[in-house]
Amino acid sequence: MELYEITEEIKAFPGEYIYHMPTKQIVLCGSFNRGKNIIRALASGRLFADKIQNFQKITVGQREAKRYKTTGCKGCGK
Repeated sequence: MELYEITEEIKAFPGEYIYHMPTKQIVLCGSFNRGKNIIRALASGRLFADKIQNFQKITVGQREAKRYKTTGCKGCGK
């Protein structure tokens, strides 16, 4: 898992997991507003807003993604 900064070219999308540096938590992005320089996120059952600079995007490599891939239904095989 790699973390990288959210820049002018890169944005976070609602429903995406991102890293909040001050609390050291992975949070769920609720809204992204470049004009107000705010991301609203959900962490520990609470919604909060913070500056975009306090968040980082998460990238999962192919090897990690393959390890966490779900196999589907064991009963019907789909």
